[in-house]
Formats: sequence, structure tokens, C-alpha cells
Amino acid sequence: MVRPSQLLYPQRQPAPTRPAATVLLLRDSAQGIEVLMTRRSMTASFAPGAYVFPGGGIDAADAAAHGQSTRRATQTDLHLTQAIAAIRESFEELGVLLARHADGSHASSDYIAALDRKAPFAAQCRERGLTLAGDQVFVLAHWVTDRDLPRRFDVPFLVARMPGGQEPVADEAEQFEPVWVRPADALARHEAGDFFIIFPTIRTLQRLQQFHTVDAVLQACAASEQPLWTSCPRAGLLAGAEARYMEHEAPYGELALTSPDGQMVHALDWQSAQPVALLKNLMRLTAPNPGVMTGPGTNSYLVGDPATGYIAIDPGPADTDHLQRLWRAAGGNIRMIVCTHSHADHSPGAKPLQAMCSNSPPILGLSSAPTARAASTFIPDRSLQNQELLTLTGKGPEGEMTHTLKVIHTPGHAANHLCLVLVEDGILFSGDHILNGSTAVVDPPDGNMNAYLDSLDRLSAACDEHGIDFIAPAHGYVLGEAKTVIAQLKAHRLKREAKIIGVMQAQPQGSIDEWVASAYDDVDPRIWPVAKRSLLAHVERIQAQGLFNL
Repeated sequence: MVRPSQLLYPQRQPAPTRPAATVLLLRDSAQGIEVLMTRRSMTASFAPGAYVFPGGGIDAADAAAHGQSTRRATQTDLHLTQAIAAIRESFEELGVLLARHADGSHASSDYIAALDRKAPFAAQCRERGLTLAGDQVFVLAHWVTDRDLPRRFDVPFLVARMPGGQEPVADEAEQFEPVWVRPADALARHEAGDFFIIFPTIRTLQRLQQFHTVDAVLQACAASEQPLWTSCPRAGLLAGAEARYMEHEAPYGELALTSPDGQMVHALDWQSAQPVALLKNLMRLTAPNPGVMTGPGTNSYLVGDPATGYIAIDPGPADTDHLQRLWRAAGGNIRMIVCTHSHADHSPGAKPLQAMCSNSPPILGLSSAPTARAASTFIPDRSLQNQELLTLTGKGPEGEMTHTLKVIHTPGHAANHLCLVLVEDGILFSGDHILNGSTAVVDPPDGNMNAYLDSLDRLSAACDEHGIDFIAPAHGYVLGEAKTVIAQLKAHRLKREAKIIGVMQAQPQGSIDEWVASAYDDVDPRIWPVAKRSLLAHVERIQAQGLFNL
């Protein structure tokens, strides 16, 4: 866990959340699924003028109405209460009633028109012998309003099929202009500027596009009775404008690191001119070497502060301007230079950076193995030992300060690869072993897939030992939920390996080029020449396990 003293911004308690529910009423059309949306009042306190799905707050009467509703055997009390709230809100706002008469028929629009939308809902249904169709309402997603917003809600996004024989009629108070719209059309209209929708609505419509029928949506939701996704988005600044992200999106972990309480203060723009402060004791400077293999560029990190001096991690290519910026960001006070491995975008800058420093800080790491390619030759001033501690200490305005990096040998991507743990703050510097936005290439003979997977296990154990929450990769934004990321990465590698085994068995006489085209058919063909190296690493591992013989 990051020390509070190292956070860049004073933290504040986010606004409390209020329970609410919203429902996507769906119908099939010749062009695909359509969803019922309606425009909020321009004077609404939350998202005025936005097109939304009907919904609102959950009240005590919703929980008290369980006896008036049908329910699935697997439907929890909470989910039934949420379903009843959504049924009530769709009736009050749009005159749509998910309820049945004693004979099982839905109420008609004419019947609903005679009801009082402002009268107590459950009592009115009970008096008329209507049974609420709670069993027909399913949980699609779970959204919690972003931490930076002044009004926050904890909201299940529910789904139900639109009852036959009913037409929506807006209450003309909270909601206006009900419209049936295909998710793709709603998104296109939003992009064109004539259909304003907010972030959770956008992301929900994007996910809804993958379904072709209402039945497919309901079956997916019924399979687990759990949300298909859960999100409390985080906000940052991109090109000076607000940008929001879900947990699976690349910038999310970095926003969690730099502003745990959700304040919108961190700029996400990639640039090489200035270092980016991630914590008081951590800066990132990205080298100007963007590309297919390097993403936005190679990240160099400075760990430390003016009182302790700095450790430079991965100085990058021998780019004079980049190294001068790195030196200036440290005030020239670099105590150690550490290279995670010897590849050409990580270690060549070490010697020139050392020469810039009057104290000639030692270059640390592991020497290139004999298996390394010629362009990856690297010999440190001193080889680091596994589990070795690199420590900075000093006395600053807040007293004694210590920053400790623990070395973990992690061969796999390269034979001399190592990772570093900032012990006091639970941050893993993963080099190229773990990346944000792509998977590392494992290139034999210097790369080895068995060693790579074993190293992932070693890093997972380190997460438990040191409470590691964040991963600072050599390419891409900081990753959050470190142990989960590692588990997902290992699962991805093993899933790819299973696919490769299947391809090899189906094409036993196939060439490596033929195998890569089938095993990586979900990857841009321009990446296949690189993917072929990792495929070869998998093939070597598969053969070593006796699962296939060439």
C-alpha cells in the first residue's frame, strides 16, 4: 500500500452513494435489439438533458413489496428489491408496467392510463389484483458513480423485455421524448452531437451491441444472476479535457495510484518533454521512441526525492535529450542506475547517463547471457543478487525518509531480466515482463516460456509478501490490482498455448508460419512476425512437456 505521505494530493472523502435502480427495456426489431430511452429534464440535478434509461432511487416500499411480485428461485432479496424499484420507476416515468393480471396477461396501455402515477405504487397494484413481474427483470451491470462527482449513486442496470400491448408515455416532468433506438444508432447520434448520453450509458450501449436478440441478453444475465460487469469509473485529463475510464481500460490503474480518492487532477497525455509525477517519490519520463514494439515509448523511472537522491530505472536508449531530461529531473542527484534487462530500448542509455553525473553512480543489473542477440549486449558495473535490497535514505522536511527497492530475478522475456519492488509503497517495476496494453514477446533462445511463467508465479508471491497493489511497466500506464493482472496474464498465456496445441494437432505437418496464422488469427497480421517468436517459445515448452513431437 502506498504511504499516504507520498501521495501527490491531499485526499478527501468522496460523497456517499445512494441506492438506485435503472432498467433497460428491450425489444427485438428487424435491425436488431432496440432499447427504450428518454430525455431527462433540463432542470434535473443529475445529468440534465441527457438521454437515459428509466430509473430512480430505491425506497423502503420497494423492499416491502416482495410478496406482491413473482421471483426466480435464484433471485436474491436485494435483486428483487432492485427489480421492484425499476418496475415502479418505469411506470411512474414512462407509463410502462411490468405487471400481470390474474390470468397472466400484461396490463394494456389503456388500462395503465387509468392508473395514477403519483399514487403509492404497490398499494395501487395490490388493489387492482396486479402481480409485479420481478422474475422477468435481470441484472445486467452494476455501476457506482465516479468518486469525483458531488452526487453519487450505487445502481444496478437491469434488463427486461418490453411488455406487449404497451406504449411509453413520458411523465413530462422528470422524463421527456421516449424513443426506441438501436444501441449503435444511439452511440452514433451521440458522436454527432444530437443525442447527449453520459459515460455509464455509453459503455452500457457499447456492451449491448454484442447481443443480437433480447433472448440472448436475458439468457446471459440469467446464467449467473450476477452483473456481467461492475464499475466505478475514474476520471483524468486528456488533452486538457475530462476523460473517464472503466477498470479494464489502460489508464485506470494510474488514476487509482495518483488520485485514490478520485479527484480529476492527473494528466494522461503521453509526451517526452517533461517527467510525469506519479507520487512524491516516483517520476516517469517516457523516451521519444514510440512504435509497434514500444507503445508510447520506453518508460524510465526515478525513485526517490531530493533528500535521499534517486535511483534511475531503465534509462532507455542512448538518446541525449532524454537522458539530459532524466538527469535534470533528478537534480543531477542519481545514486544508482538499474537496468531491468539488456534490450536496446532499456540499457544503452546507462553509460551516457552515468557520465553526466559527477558522482558516477554505479550501473546495476545482470549481464547479458550468451544467448542474447548482439544488439542486447550489456555488462553492469555490478551484478545484482536475487532478493538484494537497494536503499536510499535521507532527512527531509518531514523527517527521516527511506525508499527501498528489492530485486527479483525474473528470466523469461530475457535471460537477464529482473523486476524491482518499491517495498515501502507496494509498487512493482516490471520492466518488459508485464506490460500495459500488450503481452511481452518471449524470444528464444534468450527468452524461455517456462521461465517466463515461473517468474509470473514469483511475482504473484511477491504481491502477497509486500502488499503490491500497482505495477509500473516499461511500456504503458501504471496497472492497478497487481495480483489480478498477473493471474490474468498467466491465464492468457496458457489459453494461447492451448490454442497452439490445438493448431499443431490439427496441422501436424504445418510450418511455423502456418501455425502462427491459425494460433494468432485474433491478432493483426502485421504482428505475426513478432508473434512467431512467442509461438516458438510455446512450441519448445509444449515439446518439453511431451505434448507434441515434431
